[in-house]
This record gives sequence, structure tokens and C-alpha cells, in this order.
Amino acid sequence: MAHAHFIGIGGSGLSAIARLLQESGYTVTGSDRDHSPFVDDLREIGITVYIGHKAEQIAGAELIIRSSAIPDKNPEVVAALQADIPVYKRSDFLGRLMEEKIAIAIAGTHGKTSTTAMMAWTLTEMAQDPSFIVGGIINGMDVNAHAGKGETFVIEADEYDRMFLGLKPTISIVTNLEHDHPDIYPTAESFREAFDDFIGLLPEDGVLIACSDDEGAAEMLREAKVETMAYGFEKVENGKWLFASNVKPNVRGGYDCTCQLSNLQTFKLSLQVPGKHNVLNALAVMSTIAYLGLSLEDAAEALGRFAGTGRRFDLLGKVNGISIYDDYAHHPTEIRATLSAARARHPESRIWTVWQPHTYSRTQLLFDEFTQAFDDADQVIVTEIYRSREPLEDFSSKQVVKAMDHPSAKFIAELEEVSNYLIKNLEENDILLVLSAGDANEINKTVLESLKI
Repeated sequence: MAHAHFIGIGGSGLSAIARLLQESGYTVTGSDRDHSPFVDDLREIGITVYIGHKAEQIAGAELIIRSSAIPDKNPEVVAALQADIPVYKRSDFLGRLMEEKIAIAIAGTHGKTSTTAMMAWTLTEMAQDPSFIVGGIINGMDVNAHAGKGETFVIEADEYDRMFLGLKPTISIVTNLEHDHPDIYPTAESFREAFDDFIGLLPEDGVLIACSDDEGAAEMLREAKVETMAYGFEKVENGKWLFASNVKPNVRGGYDCTCQLSNLQTFKLSLQVPGKHNVLNALAVMSTIAYLGLSLEDAAEALGRFAGTGRRFDLLGKVNGISIYDDYAHHPTEIRATLSAARARHPESRIWTVWQPHTYSRTQLLFDEFTQAFDDADQVIVTEIYRSREPLEDFSSKQVVKAMDHPSAKFIAELEEVSNYLIKNLEENDILLVLSAGDANEINKTVLESLKI
């Protein structure tokens, strides 16, 4: 097998592909600017990972796979091109991995990581041995990728930088459609056009499975040129569908419901992961199971054992009666869903929410929605914006806080100050929920360790 070198290997996307290739027999090396938990995981399975980028680190590589965040002037990219070593972006390479498989590509503005993890978990529990690439660690499996011997390939179809347009899906799932990533898609129309192109990748015998409760996804169902299947809480009149009724909280912190297919077959779901949005995610999985002709009963049982994904309402620990959760939510819709799930699971507790806005462009585009997203939180702390790949701007999340109607919202710019404030003010039975796609998850670790002392 070939030697593949990854530039930016410490991210969730490239680390997953690296793991999958190593399991497939490739020699794998990689580099990243910074250390990350994914780096530790890769080193544990024997992959050499360098911190920092140097030309000599690509020695022996026969192909290079680079993150979208890696610039052309990166010394390893330059050295590879000078040596005539092919350099691929993630989007250029993924399609090759999916050939000769039933490829299940899961897209959507929200929920795609959780749904992809649910799908991979369920098929694995059903002894289907799928290949999969997920944008987070699957709880109970402790991996984000696997090279399986089964006929299915499950992949999180990331719209950022149009990555999902390099895929070769057999089944495409769209959880929802809401404008995001304004740095890539300046208008809602351009965002929608990318999803149209994604659905256009389906072959004539492919299928689109989408949430009919979501206006954007429902429109895609109506306009699709391939077979479709709708899922949701509201029953549709035509075509194939799966809908859930009698949705009620259960003692495990999740929801129970009764499900019915358009062929009138029924079954029950009982989930332990919180939030009604996860019921919808489970319906996407069950719709796929029905399409594949696998056992609905076995799949429902497997979903009942699904324990979630790292950084998605992830309970990191409980100390002195204080529960500390980590979540990746960085869009108003995601924030509302996560807080709703927290309120349903902890109806009598005081919920502290720390939100680190992610990128200037998203914060400005969705400014008004962010100001209204925190109704289910009792205390809200907003840090300064994590600008990620964007240049410094004369704009602050302090402006968002000033526009909020929330009675207990406050702006604390620095993460260390936020941690100190929480340590002084958290009380027994409180819930701490840190929402961040940046580095604010460090607050959880600091607070958890301090409270243990």
C-alpha cells in the first residue's frame, strides 16, 4: 500500500481519513500546527504525527492530503509539488474511498455529526461492519473512523469549502437546510445551490432521505429527480415516509416515541440521548435502515444503546453536585436545540451557559438570531469571538450581549476570567454548558479540575 502524508492531521476531518487509511493498510504520517486530542489518538495506533510543518517531514510520501485550512505556501505543500507528489484536498480524495460501496452521505446545517455517528453505531451493532468517517468521537466506540469489510460506507458530508461535492453517494440524507458559513457562501441562495449540487451527485437509482419538518429540506424533497423518503413529526401525504408520534420524555433523559412507515409498519424507539432533535436524527437512521431492507427491530434496539458523540451535549463530569457539559453548538438553531435538551433533562436545575461565538462572519450574519437563542438558560456568559481563519476585525461579541433581552447575560472576554467567575459562583445542582467550536472547551477542564480540589 502507498504512503499517505496528511497536512493538518490533527483536525476531526483529516484524522478520520488517516485512521481509515491506516486500517486499510496504508503507511500514514502527518503534521499539524498544534497538538490536539486527535493527535494523541493517532499516535496510539502507531501513526507518526509531527507538530509543526517542515519540508523534510513528507519524506517517503507517495500522496499528500491537506486540510482546507492549509495554504499553498505551506512548506510541506511546496516540497510535495516540487517533488511531483500529488497533493489532494480532502474533498478530492474522499470519493475514491467510497467506490464500490453503498455510500450513505449525511449532510445538513445541523445534526450531521450526531446522525452520522448514530448511523455508524447502528450498522456496527447490527454486525454490518460499515466503513465510516464521523466528525467526532463516537461514545462507546471511541473512534471517529473505521475501514469496515461490509458493503456500506457512512460519511459526514461537510458543506464547508464544498467538501461534500467530492463524494459519490448512493444515499444522501439532508437533516435540515439553513444558511451558514457566510465566508464560503455569502448568500442563502449560494448555500442552497451547493446543496442542490450535492443532491445532483446521486445516481439515477440513488435516494434522497430528508426531514420534511424542515422547510429547506422539504423543498429539496419536492424538487428531487430521484427516489425520496421523508421523515419527521408531521406526516406527509405522498411518497415514502417515516414519522414519529407520541413523543415523550423517558427516565433515561431521552425520548420515547411510536414510529410508522408509509407501508403502515410500526415500531417504537426509546433513546437515551437528549433532545427532540435527536429523535429526528434517529428517524433519518431508521429511514435508511428501512430503505436497505434491514431489521427495524434490531436497529431500534441498537439506537436505544447509542450514548452520543464527543462534544455533543457531552457530560464531562459531575462534582459537588454540579454537572459539566461540553457542546459544539455554534449556530442559533443548534444553541436553542441544545438548551432545550438541557432543560428537558434538568428541569429543576439552574443552567449556566457559556457561549464562544465562532467567526465574525457568522456572528454578524446571524446577529439577531443569536440575541434570541438563550431563553432556556438561566445564566449566560459570552466570550470574545473565536475568529478562527478570519482576520482581526473591529467587532466584538459585546455588541451581541448589549442587544440581548436576557436578564442575566454578561460579556466576559477572556476564557481565564470566565473560568474564575464560574468557580466562584457555581452551586450544587447547577448545570454548566459550554458551547464552542473554538477553544472555550478548555473552560470545562479548568472548572472541573478546580472544583475537585
